[in-house]
Amino acid sequence: MDYTKIITIETGKRCGKPCIRGMRITVTDVLEYLASGMTVQEILNDFPELTEEDIRACLAFAAAREKRLVAAVA
Repeated sequence: MDYTKIITIETGKRCGKPCIRGMRITVTDVLEYLASGMTVQEILNDFPELTEEDIRACLAFAAAREKRLVAAVA
């Protein structure tokens, strides 16, 4: 998935953390919701401005970041 059109980074918003489509919801927020056991549907119910594609973009962004970390260490 190409997350680059969904995940945005703005220095003046949320201290430059990766956010979803310029909103104040961060990738970390979504990942923490998922890690705590929330389902995608529960997240969408709590944040109707989000889409399933937004959540998949967060996962893709995290996976890509993980790959970069592993490559940097190797």
